[in-house]
Amino acid sequence: MATRTDVGADADGYPAPSRGPLPTKDVGRLLLRCADRPGLVAAVSGFLAAAGANIVSLDQHATEPSGGTFMQRTIFHLPGLPAARDALERDFAEQVASRFDMDFRLSEAAKPKRVAIMASKEDHCLLDLLWRNRRGELDMTVSMVISNHADLADQVRPFGVPFIHVPATKETRAEAERRQLELLRGNVDLVVLARYMQVLTPDFLVNVGAPLINIHHSFLPAFIGAAPYRRAKERGVKLVGATAHYVTEELDDGPIIEQDVVRVDHRHTVEDLTRLGADVERVVLSRAVLWHCQDRIIRYGNQTVVF
Repeated sequence: MATRTDVGADADGYPAPSRGPLPTKDVGRLLLRCADRPGLVAAVSGFLAAAGANIVSLDQHATEPSGGTFMQRTIFHLPGLPAARDALERDFAEQVASRFDMDFRLSEAAKPKRVAIMASKEDHCLLDLLWRNRRGELDMTVSMVISNHADLADQVRPFGVPFIHVPATKETRAEAERRQLELLRGNVDLVVLARYMQVLTPDFLVNVGAPLINIHHSFLPAFIGAAPYRRAKERGVKLVGATAHYVTEELDDGPIIEQDVVRVDHRHTVEDLTRLGADVERVVLSRAVLWHCQDRIIRYGNQTVVF
C-alpha cells in the first residue's frame, strides 16, 4: 500500500514547497522501516495516541502491494516531549518496533542537526549552504568548515563558523583523516562534502559516526576525471545536471537523494556549462541537506525514499 495523509505534500507524493516554518516546540519525527504486513499503521498510531501524542502528518510507502518493505514518516505533537523523549523511544522499541522487527529513528524537530561542511577550493556549494543557513532556510547548525586548502578562510569568516585547515593529499591522507575524525566524531550529526576533492577511505566512513552527503556533476560516469565540462562540450551535451547522494565505500555510487538538470545547446561555451553546472549543484545539494535535516529521507538498499 502507498498512502499519504499530509497537508505539506503535493498530489504526486513528493515534498511540496514549504508554506513557511511550522512550530517545532514539542514536535517529534518518527521514521521507520520494516517488512510490510497488516496492522503497522494502526500499531504506530495507537502507540502515539496512548502516549498522548497528536499526529500532525503521516506519510507511508510500501515497495509492493504485498510482501514488500514498508516505510513511514510520522510527525506528531506531544506536550513535554523533551522530557518524555527517552522513555517514549524506549517504550516504542519494546512495544512496537520489536514486535514488527522495525528499524526506526525518533527525533525532535526543535533540535537542529549539527552539520560539518568539508570543502577544498571551489566555493559555490560551501558559500551557498552558509548563506541559506544564515537566512534560516536550512534547519541545521553549522558546527565547522573543514578544508584541505586555506583559500576559503576569509570567505567563511563573516558567517561566524569555525574554519579549520587540515592539509590533505594522497600522501598525507592517513594523518589528515585522523585529525578530521578527532574533530568530527561525536560532534556532528551530518557531514556535507561541498566539492571536497579528496577521496575518503572506508576506515574514515566507518569511524566518522555520521552520514555523509556528496554532490557531483551528473556527467558521471561518462566524464570521469579532470575537466568534465570541457569534455562534455566536446561531446555536444544537451543537459547539464547534478546529483546529491549519500557516501558509501563505492565511489559516487551511494543512494541518490536528489538530482536536477538544465538544458544547454551548441551556443554555450565551456565557461557557460561550468557556471550552469555550479548553479544546479548548489540547488541540488541544498535540497538534499534540507531534506536530511528535516528527517524526510529513509534509505532502502541503495535507494532512498524522500517523503
